[in-house]
Amino acid sequence: MKGLRRPAADIVLTLLAVALYAFWFEPNRLRVVEHDVEIGDGWAMADRPLRIAVIADLHAGAPFIDAAKIERVVELTNAQKPDLILLAGDYVIQGVVGGNHISIERTATELNRLSAPLGVFAVIGNHDRWENAEHITRVLESAGIRVLEDRSVTIGRDGDPLYLVGLADIFTAVPNIPGALTDVPEDGRAICFTHSPDIFPALPDTCALTIAGHTHGGQVWLPLVGRPIVPSRFGQRYAAGLVRENGKVLFVSTGIGTSIIPVRFGVVPEISILSVH
Repeated sequence: MKGLRRPAADIVLTLLAVALYAFWFEPNRLRVVEHDVEIGDGWAMADRPLRIAVIADLHAGAPFIDAAKIERVVELTNAQKPDLILLAGDYVIQGVVGGNHISIERTATELNRLSAPLGVFAVIGNHDRWENAEHITRVLESAGIRVLEDRSVTIGRDGDPLYLVGLADIFTAVPNIPGALTDVPEDGRAICFTHSPDIFPALPDTCALTIAGHTHGGQVWLPLVGRPIVPSRFGQRYAAGLVRENGKVLFVSTGIGTSIIPVRFGVVPEISILSVH
């Protein structure tokens, strides 16, 4: 019997260690990750790449995402000196285990300190729409963050104009792709950004680079298995990172917060910095 007790105890200790890591240590982490994105000519800022900071799925009020964490996200992002900052939706929470709702007003007070020469822009996520998309839009814009819902802006920069296109979340709305691209010429270069990556196959070549969040990278990645659950009808195809299809490029950030269950394993919360050249 003693010989059997030792393996059983080791298994219990291992499971406890894994649970501690997945439900406390990793969700509590935050890192800045650089992603090299090669697209083609005309994307550089003078003699250097275009640097885009992506903050996705903040989910303020989820476990480990309190006001102090949001402040840290802002400080770390600004420290990277990005040319452009994109907020890819889901600023609030609904029903996450152990969560404590933080108002969009409190979150916007911190996000107001984000700064980049080409501006700070946002799109609306599914959780934002479930709460109150119109109100969240007003609060963010009052904080100096432009919300792009099926519309585009021209970003000031050296050389040819660069267009930034914000698209509605395909999970909770019907994006108006032609309407969003109305002011973008056919030969123009556009960065398109939205919440869910599932819109990617429907986008035209004008969207040379598409940026999204929503998936959280599945929150869990397991060796040999991959990501057991990904909130996308494409499964793991657009779960995380860089995807190249049909001459277009998609980047999906794994985001910062958690949804439903506050677990992360093999998917560390990140502020994504894209170096586009």
